[in-house]
Amino acid sequence: MKLLRYLSFYVLFTLIIALPALLLRYYGYDHLLVSRFWLVFLFQSGLTLIVIISVIAGQDINGERGSQMFLAATTFKILACLIFTLVFLLKVKPDKYIFVSNFFVIYLLNTAFEIYCLLRNLRNQNLR
Repeated sequence: MKLLRYLSFYVLFTLIIALPALLLRYYGYDHLLVSRFWLVFLFQSGLTLIVIISVIAGQDINGERGSQMFLAATTFKILACLIFTLVFLLKVKPDKYIFVSNFFVIYLLNTAFEIYCLLRNLRNQNLR
């Protein structure tokens, strides 16, 4: 039940993040978005989903290992983002400044969402 609630928050959050990019495309400000922006967006959103599911499922299995699950999932996310960035930069060759700004805005927003959800989950465990 707890996982379904966080998944609904995740879907709402993903739609809120995608809205500015859609508006930029609609109003003709395509030059502010990197080519293949949606590939970057979907990759990072997928990683965030994997992190949230693994940490919450890990906490449900063994509540004492929640922080270890979070550290392992975060390490996996950072390494996956580094590999993705390397391959993306070698294959697509985008404008560096636009790519960095787009990538880190999405990365930081997804990380803030993870921290918010997972801290909220830990806070609820402390109340029991």
